[in-house]
Amino acid sequence: MKKKLVAIAVAGLLAAPLAHAQTANVTIYGRINMDVDFISSADKSSLGKLNRVSSNTSRVGFKGTESLGGGLNAIFQIESQFMGDTGNAPNALASRDTWLGLQGNWGAVKLGYMTTPYDTAHAVFGNTNTALTSILQTGALWGQHGRNDRMTGSFGARTANSVRYDSPAIAGFSGQAQYSTDETTNHGWVGSVGLFYDNAGLQAAAVYETNQEWRGNDLDDNAYTVMAGYNFGVVRPALVYEHIEYDTPASGTLKRDLFGGSVTVPLGQGKLYGAVIYADKGKGAKDGTAVGAVRAGKDTGATQYELSYSYELSKRTVAYVGYVYIDNAKNANYTFGHNGNGLGVKAGVDQQGLILGAVHFF
Repeated sequence: MKKKLVAIAVAGLLAAPLAHAQTANVTIYGRINMDVDFISSADKSSLGKLNRVSSNTSRVGFKGTESLGGGLNAIFQIESQFMGDTGNAPNALASRDTWLGLQGNWGAVKLGYMTTPYDTAHAVFGNTNTALTSILQTGALWGQHGRNDRMTGSFGARTANSVRYDSPAIAGFSGQAQYSTDETTNHGWVGSVGLFYDNAGLQAAAVYETNQEWRGNDLDDNAYTVMAGYNFGVVRPALVYEHIEYDTPASGTLKRDLFGGSVTVPLGQGKLYGAVIYADKGKGAKDGTAVGAVRAGKDTGATQYELSYSYELSKRTVAYVGYVYIDNAKNANYTFGHNGNGLGVKAGVDQQGLILGAVHFF
């Protein structure tokens, strides 16, 4: 009898954590996005100087929700990047957006490692053919986001030590606000806010981001972007404008404006996407002053041309082909927004790339 009671007690203890875990809704998700690139090298503009296979931020993640009662939920996400081209992980577990939060009818609050609202806005422009990644990503000029490093002037990069609020959608409007602190310095922090609208075919966004003393004491960087796109059914045009400013140690405030337009056209089971983005020359600081690829002076602007086509092989698998060309003025050295060649591009050297790939969502 005693043995039976002990067995029942042990079974109860083992079953308790399992029963508790089953009250949460956990999903495994991800995507693998692979392509073949034929691109120019860091100091050559000729197509095909560098050929490679790219993994394009392929990822796997876990996310879940647990009801806490009274309309309140506990939510979490753990997302990791993996390299489908080499089989190596660039970082450890949770190398991408990873957070814990609470959610209710008032919205959601999250703590963790997250991309900012400034990054979220890129989707409004319509560059979704390659899942907002690859060398076709719009961050080459826009916000220098492809550099993914605030020390070289990037806006929208994923940020650690973040507190974030996402509002519910009300009449098509929603808001996002995020604060991140750089725990390796005494004063550095990032603030990013965004107002979004999505209703009846119209998508619009206004986002602002400030990097306070991230690059050094008394060096503040600020950027804002406004954009809108409207889906007419047979075509979806979109426009974007960006203004960025960088404090420099002894040369004033370096400023730059950016303008862009895109068109997305449904073609059967696919989409044709084209875009032109123009980054003006840097102003407001001494000639030659630079933060990343933004440089003050004559002939420091660049224009990005892009054309791609994606075809839905199924609801979860998309094949695509695309071409991008960055026309650098003689004193400019912009490069690709993702999977770029770093900061080593020589001034005046144009960049171009042709890619053929596919992405599978799971």
